[in-house]
Parts: sequence; C-alpha cells; structure tokens
Amino acid sequence: MQLFYNTDLNETTENFSFDKVESKHIIKVLRKKDGDILYVTNGLGYLFETKITLASDNKCTVEILSFSKKEPSKFHLHLAVAPTKMNDRYEWFLEKATEIGIQEITPIICDRSERKVVNMERFEKIILSALKQSNELYLPKLNPAISFKEFVAQEHTGLQLIAHCEETDKKTLKLVLEPNQDVTLLIGPEGDFSEKEINLALENKFQPVSLGNTRLRTETAAIVACHSIVFFNEN
Repeated sequence: MQLFYNTDLNETTENFSFDKVESKHIIKVLRKKDGDILYVTNGLGYLFETKITLASDNKCTVEILSFSKKEPSKFHLHLAVAPTKMNDRYEWFLEKATEIGIQEITPIICDRSERKVVNMERFEKIILSALKQSNELYLPKLNPAISFKEFVAQEHTGLQLIAHCEETDKKTLKLVLEPNQDVTLLIGPEGDFSEKEINLALENKFQPVSLGNTRLRTETAAIVACHSIVFFNEN
C-alpha cells in the first residue's frame, strides 16, 4: 500500500484536493488517473480509502470511499534526544524511530551539545516521509528544541529515565519497564550528559538506566531504546 498524507481529513470529509506539489507527484510521477484508488492518513490513526475524481497535476481531487481507525498504543513513548553534531545522524534517528512507532520526540540542548540549533522544518519533513514509507497512521509529535534544565523540570507522565555512560548504580532498561506504561527517556550528546545534568535529572525523579555494555552513539542509543521499549510492549 502506498500511503499519502493530509492533515485536514476527518470523519465528515467527503472530497478534498491535494496541494500542487503532491498533485504533480501523484499524476506526473506515479501516473495515477481518474478512478484510481489512493490511501491517505491524517496522522491521527485514520486510514482513508479514496478515488481520484479529477486527475489534475495542479489539483488532484479525490472522493472519500471509506475510512477506518487504528487503535492507539496503550503506552506513550517520549524520547528527549540531544542533537548530534552531524545532522544526518539525527535525521536517521527521526526516520527510524518513526518507522518503529515512537509517539513524541524532543531535541534537548545539553552542556556538551556541539549543535544547539536545529532545523525543525527539515525534521518534520523527515518524520512525515518516514510515516508514509512505513504505512504508519500516527504522526509522532516533534517538539521545539529545549534546554536540558527546562525539560527535566517539566511534568512527565509514567516512567522517567535517563541513559548515561557514567559508572554509577544503574539498572538495565528491561528491568525497569512495565507493560503499557508511559516512558520518557533522556539520551545525551556525543560527550554524554555532564555530572551536573545527571544529578539534576535524579533530583527531578529520573531513574538512571543502562542500554547495554557497549558505548553507543547518540542516535544508536536512541534507536536501541526506542525499539526495546516498543518491542517490550508488543502483545
């Protein structure tokens, strides 16, 4: 199934038109024509079956034939991950985390962060592309970048975890997880969290965890954590 995206769709929509860019892709690149079936999601769990009624590369119009809704996950996974020095590594994380099934992502700026500014528009495009490629129906929420200090001071539901490389008393991730429990997990920059940040997280009720015996890159650690938590919660 090839999936398209339109945020304006809901249960009452009967017809709608794609924008010029998407219309050109559908008609000129994919060579779709009147009567062809397209599947569209609004990123909120809905899958719409539609039929092309006007095959225009300026304004491809479709009619809604039917729709269904996928049940949301019973847990909410929120990864707060420091931006990597090389943008492509963070983009790889965003892509793969979306494919795996993450619900929320926040870039956090840390003491040792080498990159303190991120391109949110670019990140959103990466996530949307991954959503369509993987036939996922829920678009992950991407929050604006925020400082580590501000993030840990916020209220978070469920389990609050911080993964770091310091030789301290830590439990492995799998030992602290419980089925269908919301999880907020902090992943630091290439130089890891500072001692000050680790202590601040602990003061704000975050539990330290280990992701394994090897030292992982930021984006690798984030993917390992994401997959482990989603896999743990699969029935």
